Amino acid sequence: MADLFASDDDVARPVSPGGALAAPLAERLRPAILAEVVGQEHLTGPEGAIGRMVAAGRLSSIILWGPPGTGKTTIARLLADAVGMRFAAISAVFSGVADLKKAFAEAEGALAMHGRRTLLFVDEIHRFNRAQQDGFLPYVEKGVVTLVGATTENPSFALNAALLSRAQVLILHRLSAEALATLLGRAEEAEGVALPLTQAAREALVASADGDGRFLLNQVETLYGASLFAPLDPAGLGQFLQRRVAVYDKDRDGHYNLISALHKSLRGSDAQAALYWLARMLTAGEEPLFLLRRLVRFASEDVGLADPQALVQCLAAKDAYQFLGSPEGELAIVQACLYLATAPKSNAAYVAQKASFAAARETGSLAPPDNILNAPTRLMKDIGYGKGYAYDHDAPDGFSGANYWPEGMEAREWYRPVERGFEREVLRRMEWWDRKRRERGGGDE
Repeated sequence: MADLFASDDDVARPVSPGGALAAPLAERLRPAILAEVVGQEHLTGPEGAIGRMVAAGRLSSIILWGPPGTGKTTIARLLADAVGMRFAAISAVFSGVADLKKAFAEAEGALAMHGRRTLLFVDEIHRFNRAQQDGFLPYVEKGVVTLVGATTENPSFALNAALLSRAQVLILHRLSAEALATLLGRAEEAEGVALPLTQAAREALVASADGDGRFLLNQVETLYGASLFAPLDPAGLGQFLQRRVAVYDKDRDGHYNLISALHKSLRGSDAQAALYWLARMLTAGEEPLFLLRRLVRFASEDVGLADPQALVQCLAAKDAYQFLGSPEGELAIVQACLYLATAPKSNAAYVAQKASFAAARETGSLAPPDNILNAPTRLMKDIGYGKGYAYDHDAPDGFSGANYWPEGMEAREWYRPVERGFEREVLRRMEWWDRKRRERGGGDE
């Protein structure tokens, strides 16, 4: 029975004793029609974008964005068959300008001679530079090719805006456990024998694939080729198969997605979720000091004076990690993460910073009032520097209520403490000072 995940790339294939090429299991199980593709029904189903295009018999240029092993190549090939287009494929990893020119020339020839449009599939399209991506535009606009690009990177960052404006971005999902289980069943049907695994080991095998169907089928093929005599349990499976490393590009989209998930979980005071995302990044090899820098930033941006100890905790965690190193120092990072998640939250300092910085840029070079200027020389005293300055420590309650704003600028309020944590106390102090300021200025309470 056909299945989803064979790569269209040229790959070395084992040779059988009789001399014939033995195609990989994923290749032998390639789907023959879109209905056999698993896990992407939101696109390939009757109500999905691809399903609607096929039903209408008209295909627009699209970008297939999704993790490895989710069927991007297979869907592209089946799309061409479904709408009767010529299929051509290139890989941005192995192709250059000459290959692109050749592909476009062949597409123009097919259109001129047979009136047949070409579906040009470009794998890893994000690897083409900006100029190369621009090279697609005239051929897409003239209808010489319908572009189907595949990428694992966020198209918003990896592709030209001009190219994106001419293509529809379709998102493929990681395969669910149910979809992966379907692939296992198809593999067993094709081989004619059940996998030598206990039920718990089957579940562990599915989990180890991390949503990648091609990886799963390659592992299945390894198991079938091992001539196992007794079913493996999860521990035996783990010893037999190499452990899959989680997909995580430390300088790409996965990096920013996970740090965003960590930040939002901390802000939402979900300590358990925050701990999970922190663990995901650390176990995938993220630089601990990067995480510590983000935690320090969070302490000021999202906790602030609601808990002044948050910043102290994060800086202490940085010192502890640099003193202990990995893995011992990672516990200090965990402690800081949990402290932030469980701390009272306030972004009042962050809001005040943005507003006050904007005001500083707007008001330019307004001078401070004379009464608060320093007067270290006789001349400066003679021209009024420091005249009438009220020394707060000599005032009742240690508060003079003097004016500290430049002439011509009304007093403004940027920092507004919240009724949470230590900022509740700060709010009371500021309200008291405001009341005293009005009293000594002759205003109403």
